[in-house]
Amino acid sequence: MNQEEMKKAVAEAALDYVEAGTVIGIGTGTTANYFIDALAGIKHKIEGTVASSEASAERLRSHGIEVLDLNMVNEVSVYVDGADEATKHLHLIKGGGGALTREKIVAAASRKFVCIADESKLVDILGQFPLPIEVIPMARSYVARELVKLGGEPVLREGFITDNGNIILDVHGLQIMEPTKLEAQLNNIAGVVTNGIFAIRPADVLLLGTETGVKTLT
Repeated sequence: MNQEEMKKAVAEAALDYVEAGTVIGIGTGTTANYFIDALAGIKHKIEGTVASSEASAERLRSHGIEVLDLNMVNEVSVYVDGADEATKHLHLIKGGGGALTREKIVAAASRKFVCIADESKLVDILGQFPLPIEVIPMARSYVARELVKLGGEPVLREGFITDNGNIILDVHGLQIMEPTKLEAQLNNIAGVVTNGIFAIRPADVLLLGTETGVKTLT
């Protein structure tokens, strides 16, 4: 299987975690798009979806799948999303597509988080992929200085504004040895909305696309 076939395979495998009559959380990105397309085939079985980005909401609606406001939903049974990096401990880096804050909110509100990724995303230590951090615009320079103190090299994502109206700093040069600790530390910097480490609320299941098929890590 090539990379796109792996993404499609894990997206289809994630359908096994969809509970009939419930609300499903939907992530953002190329692998999540494959899941949206697969979900269209069983859309009559679910109550609706909560999307982590405007782009995913638009794709869901194009398939005739209802998109609900998270505030109107009592419970999300499962959240399905991709990752930019993942470890065997199910800690992730997310946010390459810029939707990290809404992704983190929907993941937190869900009973189960199923991460779908191809095997190239599996790493021993997080941080080779630049860590996205969503920042209130007026705090950009201050936050950048604080990130430098932590050993990172922050780069403004040029020409990009999040669905929440904020900017993203992509932080290069971090070796994230203690993901849970660093996630909390970064979120305590004034002006940071959230960062792309998903360790305080990691994935519950990682479906990994490989050349020989889909592997399940829990």
